[in-house]
Amino acid sequence: MSVTYKPVFRKNPQQKDGSGKFYPQLLVWGKSATLDTLSDRMAYASSLTQGDIKSVLVNFVTEMRRELYNGHSVNIDGFGVFGLSAQSVGTEKKEDCSADNIKAVRITFRASSAIRPNLNSATTRLEDRIDFVSLESQLKRLNVQEDDDAATEEPEPGGSGTGGNDDEDDTNNPLA
Repeated sequence: MSVTYKPVFRKNPQQKDGSGKFYPQLLVWGKSATLDTLSDRMAYASSLTQGDIKSVLVNFVTEMRRELYNGHSVNIDGFGVFGLSAQSVGTEKKEDCSADNIKAVRITFRASSAIRPNLNSATTRLEDRIDFVSLESQLKRLNVQEDDDAATEEPEPGGSGTGGNDDEDDTNNPLA
């Protein structure tokens, strides 16, 4: 598995000349994984049904929210700790400090060391390794593959090269 990055220029706000540096920015491809996607994969890898897993996860979120809103942190072994933090306005006097000064509340997450990405190249487990690939190199590779595919593609007999007629009997297809 690989994570794609692209170089992004960031100006140094302390420098008036607009100088800065390029930094790798990680990209997210496609749609986010959903509860359906994850529960389907989890069901495939276990003896539980997709419905069982979805039910447990939905109930987990409800109970985690309840614990957070009651002022507790939620520690999930091997995953991390969820908690609340407040964005607030400060006051000069202690007696002026009240709940009215809280302007926003966020849910925070501190990942367990067990799931934190390890950039050490000596990682032996394949699923623990992250390979970084530049967006530019991926686009070049895709363009080369598309050019190669277009050059070697032969049109289907009697058609436009799109794969034939949907009404035909597909006896050569082992999946049909």
